[in-house]
Amino acid sequence: MKGVEILSRDGTARCGRLTVDDHVLLTPAATDTTRLYPALCSRSGSNIPALEDPEFVSLFLVRDGEQPVPLHIHAPFPIQPGETVITPNWHTLLSRPRDFCQFLDGLKASVPPDTCWYLPGAALPENAAILVHAGFDLFDYIATDLATAQGRFCLPDGQYPESVMGDGLCSCQGCMTGDLLLHNRAALDQELARIRRRIRDGTFREFLDGRCRTKPEYVSIMRHIEQSDRMEQNTPVSRTTPFFATSGDSIHRVEVRRFIDRLVDRYIPPVCDVAVLIPCSAKKPYSLSQSHRKFSQAIGRRAHELIITSPLGLVPRDIELCYPAAAYDVPVTGYWDHEERHLITKALVRYFTRHPYRRVLAHLDGDARIIAQEAADQAGFEIEFTGDTDRLTDPASLQALHEALDGERKVKSHLVRGMISFQFGYDLKAPNLEVKGSYPEQVVKRGRTLLFSTVPSHGLIRPTFDGWSLIETGYRVYIDNFVPQGDILAPGVIDADPVIRPGDEVLVIGDKAMATGRAVMGADEMIRSSRGIAVRVRKVKKLDGQ
Repeated sequence: MKGVEILSRDGTARCGRLTVDDHVLLTPAATDTTRLYPALCSRSGSNIPALEDPEFVSLFLVRDGEQPVPLHIHAPFPIQPGETVITPNWHTLLSRPRDFCQFLDGLKASVPPDTCWYLPGAALPENAAILVHAGFDLFDYIATDLATAQGRFCLPDGQYPESVMGDGLCSCQGCMTGDLLLHNRAALDQELARIRRRIRDGTFREFLDGRCRTKPEYVSIMRHIEQSDRMEQNTPVSRTTPFFATSGDSIHRVEVRRFIDRLVDRYIPPVCDVAVLIPCSAKKPYSLSQSHRKFSQAIGRRAHELIITSPLGLVPRDIELCYPAAAYDVPVTGYWDHEERHLITKALVRYFTRHPYRRVLAHLDGDARIIAQEAADQAGFEIEFTGDTDRLTDPASLQALHEALDGERKVKSHLVRGMISFQFGYDLKAPNLEVKGSYPEQVVKRGRTLLFSTVPSHGLIRPTFDGWSLIETGYRVYIDNFVPQGDILAPGVIDADPVIRPGDEVLVIGDKAMATGRAVMGADEMIRSSRGIAVRVRKVKKLDGQ
């Protein structure tokens, strides 16, 4: 029995390979679990509801030494890496989203990350996405079979009367033959196949946004999970796919909160006491858009350019490549709702309180102009508006912006310092650095020595070994006494910087070698897992004497 191997992740959702004796199953999946785990057919005393009294649980919960191992919030139990656990009766918690998420977070923290999670009697096509998002891997057909017995026709958007089978809503074999049981099982299998595909593509979160709308409690569960530490620890710092902010919940996503927090807490702006707020553009990165070329030409490097945008709030020009600033897309309506305005105003207040300027100009229109004024009032600084509010790129408006900056000195650009402070939380003060190449694909050198390169597809700075020597602390992964021959596996990791998240650039350090690469797991999972790739290695350097 080999357990589960995680192949890919998208936040708390994951795709893996479950091996039980001679059975191999790609997860998340539904199956006849009694065939995988025969002990389920005869065991008793483990099907206790999650909200049962602790004394009752201690008296009647039975563990027979077989898998899947029953878990209960009132009965802690040591779980070995790679084992499968079962959480019976948790379908009763779906109507209690807060309890569902809090209990699950507690259990998840108590077991190894490479545990396979089996949720019995709960999975339907309409809730499969939210259950996978919660962190479950394995399901059965009990809920779909019950729906069949009740004459319910199951689809991802909900349940219908059996009489709709002939309406052409589905063309599976079950519908062609009038077999409701076959259809309902097939609908669940197809939904889980879609979920696996979305996880592998890195687009599951956008998929979930649409799928969870069938019931209010599913939306509540999504929102609770979104605010959890578990979600933040497992959400990648960058993706190669676009960030679609297509609903009101997008503004609460981990990627948005992380961007704003790093902007306020980590980012170091250039030495400058004048800032100009300008609107975002549809084209990313902003610098490549026609409107921003006009803005930048009018500003003439005499102020720090700050782009105001939803859902990120504020994007300084020198970190516009940092994910998701160069990868997001939003529906353009010209209207920002109250919650957007509140959260973006709050982000601006936090930034300007942390980084005050002598002058703040705003070349804005519409709601962005109102938000800028509200932020200035709350943060206690004066704001100067420039340009025609209807035509910000007209020559007259641009001339007004240009003239408003008369007499201001040019700002010394420091792309590297801004991006590295944002990405690594480190203040790089190295002198004599040169930025070369065609924007946005640029490299940073000192003389002939390559130190860093920008990776527009990820929105990250990629350090070489020489570059890492300038970043003296943070983002280190410590390995055992070996020379990596490929990627670093979790069992070889001794320790890791707690701030590491999936997708982070990391420096791997061991007694015999060093390596550079990208983290596949967060720090906690690297340390606690017994299988799976922890770091995708790019280069290895043997240490002297090896």
